[in-house]
Amino acid sequence: MIVMSGSSDLKKDYKSLMAKAKEMAVLGSAAAIVQWDMETKMPPGAIQLRSQQLAMLQQISHKMATSPEIGKLLASIEKHRDFDALIQVEMRNVHLMRKEYDEATKLPEELVVEIAKQQAITVDIWKKAKAAKDYGMFKPELEKMIELTKKSGDILMEVKGTQTRYDALLDMFEPKMTAKTINKHFTEMRDGLRKLLDRILAEDKPDISFLSRHMPVETQVKVTNSLAAFIDYDISSNKARGRIDETEHPFTTGYYDDVRVTTKYHEDNWVANFYSVLHEGGHALYELGLPQEWMYQPLGTGAGMGVHESMSRFVENYVGKSPEFWKHYLPELKKLTGSTLKDVSLAQMVSAVNYVTPSKIRIEADEVTYGLHIIIRFEMEQEIMNNDLPVDEFPQLWNQKYKDYLGLDIENDSEGVMQDTHWATGYYGYFPSYALGNLYDGVWSIKLDKDLPDWRQQIAGGSFKAVKNWLTENVYKYGNLYDPEDLVKNVTGRELAVKPFMDYLDEKFQTIYNN
Repeated sequence: MIVMSGSSDLKKDYKSLMAKAKEMAVLGSAAAIVQWDMETKMPPGAIQLRSQQLAMLQQISHKMATSPEIGKLLASIEKHRDFDALIQVEMRNVHLMRKEYDEATKLPEELVVEIAKQQAITVDIWKKAKAAKDYGMFKPELEKMIELTKKSGDILMEVKGTQTRYDALLDMFEPKMTAKTINKHFTEMRDGLRKLLDRILAEDKPDISFLSRHMPVETQVKVTNSLAAFIDYDISSNKARGRIDETEHPFTTGYYDDVRVTTKYHEDNWVANFYSVLHEGGHALYELGLPQEWMYQPLGTGAGMGVHESMSRFVENYVGKSPEFWKHYLPELKKLTGSTLKDVSLAQMVSAVNYVTPSKIRIEADEVTYGLHIIIRFEMEQEIMNNDLPVDEFPQLWNQKYKDYLGLDIENDSEGVMQDTHWATGYYGYFPSYALGNLYDGVWSIKLDKDLPDWRQQIAGGSFKAVKNWLTENVYKYGNLYDPEDLVKNVTGRELAVKPFMDYLDEKFQTIYNN
């Protein structure tokens, strides 16, 4: 690490600060794997012990993050006469450490521990309540989680200088973004999506029956492994840094040399696992593609969850649902699945996986309606956090919004307000990132088309390498060097906007549906 000033005391303090950052990164990576185990391999009777384990790890993490030594190091570095001579990477590391320190020192340790313990309990109850289709079972623990999240939000609101509690929580996932900015983008996107949806629904529907043909789990596992190989997510070699396991709600977790993907197998809905693997695999590629020299440093992370989602949704949608991908992959899929899909043509497959119709489940939604699912949650989160919407009223408001936005009647709360794990975890402010990811993709794709005009043909030829290299050079390699909107502008020269994404959808579905 080079410090331009050449000042020995500044070098020493910076080195000490980065040593503290490494300790926190290592502990955080351990906590992530314990969390992963809870969602995948933990026996059901271990939940109380696991909640205490996670709470203790969080307590240790909080003590480390709020160490007076970090405060002294930050003050010494920032007040040093040569502070302005730090290079960009060092300056960003100091900024990120300062931000985390100021926020962590304002949150009482007992609140941090209580939140961690309640997260484990609430998620466990959520799983049981969802399976039982019993929102009443879920409500008491959900209410506790919300109250703790509000307490945290009130404290962070003061630290971050935000206008609302929700903006303070939102900043944890989308740095520097506000609900006002998102509302502006989402209003434009909502209007565009509903117009496009109306046009598509007026067209003839493609045959999608073969997407629900029975496919044994062992066959789907072979497909999963094949998809991982296609995107170069190594889960099998002696140098593998990834693995894929099953859980209730797919997610990706890990850090640098250990990044894990989870999925969910449905024997009569094989396509759900198919795109889950591509989506989560996109997340994993981002984590694994971060610069190795930034490992253990604050900027050795992704640039917000919206950018993270743009990387996952790019692999899932721009690549995985393209005609070029299926030109290459359909023959491979037929080999892996025997007679299951032998009668399906390329045109049929492309139309089916891009089938647009209002649906109840977010993670199974098509590209056009997906944003509407997110807007519903975004609007509700603001009501919950800023206007104290009672837990009893969640299902009613949820069901009404699904009726208004998607024309759907929700039959039970497991396919409604309990379908996602985020609120059980206390992740209020996370949902907007999913739709923001689509908007980021719209802007990235303009530059990709210019820099690599034959990228689709390379996908058709069975190679993802050039696209992965482009993503590495234009997104992965920047880590957390910039806040999300600044990253987009620095890489593409464009501001975040809705139009590029809507143009992509219009062109794509005009071709598929000829409307």
